Amino acid sequence: MRLLRSTDLALRLLMRLAVADGSSPTTREVAADMDVPYTHAAKVVAELQHLGLVDARRGRGGGLALTERGRTASVGGLVRTFEGEGDVVDCEGATPCPLRSACRLRGALRRAQEAFFAALDPLTVADMVTAPTGPLLLGIAKGPGAV
Repeated sequence: MRLLRSTDLALRLLMRLAVADGSSPTTREVAADMDVPYTHAAKVVAELQHLGLVDARRGRGGGLALTERGRTASVGGLVRTFEGEGDVVDCEGATPCPLRSACRLRGALRRAQEAFFAALDPLTVADMVTAPTGPLLLGIAKGPGAV
């Protein structure tokens, strides 16, 4: 299974904010830190804000901050939210698969997908930034050549 770019960015953005240590980086700063287009980061921030995981303040003194709900959010739940609950393969698409009524692969893929989510369910955003990840994220946030 391959995560959507927005799912990957949402997880990395939450992890980045989890180590912000009182600072409130802007969406533009986080996008630059992660080397992603600002427009893509802004869409993900808007969704995270809608979910109550991130506070976003505009203007002077504004920026992004992780909420307590964001810090304790389940990684599995986040992946489900961003990826959706759909099947790994589309057996019912525009050209339905002729095997769909008796296929064992579809059920096996569904079980594998659930096992994937189940492995991520107990992990929180806070869990994901313990050493060695947290210190590395702090280094990335300071940018190249920063002291």
